[in-house]
Amino acid sequence: MNYHTRKWIKPEDLNPNHSLFGGRLLQWIDEEAALYAIIQLENSRTVTKYISEINFVSSAKQGDIIEIGIEAVEFGKTSLTLRCEVRNKMTHQKIITIDKLVFVALGEDGNPKPHGKTKIEYVEDRLYVKKNDL
Repeated sequence: MNYHTRKWIKPEDLNPNHSLFGGRLLQWIDEEAALYAIIQLENSRTVTKYISEINFVSSAKQGDIIEIGIEAVEFGKTSLTLRCEVRNKMTHQKIITIDKLVFVALGEDGNPKPHGKTKIEYVEDRLYVKKNDL
């Protein structure tokens, strides 16, 4: 699992119980996972299709630093399935797990579009000119 984003829990992120509001955390997860899928599928028209059961394992409090981990699980013809885990950065205690987040690549017409991907590719493999190519 690669942890891509860290968030510092601030007062505006809390619920009436003074712990991290679950809706805020889900917003951060959906955004992070969408960015991951968009980069992997090289398609800015990638959208969230499905999120499986969400397991809140523990809570986070004001001042905690959390990190969001995303891992690719499966490539479909038009989709990418991810897994997510959020943990406390300092203690590594799990806060939430989501087994499946499915993202679908769309064409300009708004319909699912095959992406042709079969494995994780890293940005430097796609975007940077390699010395051998010069």
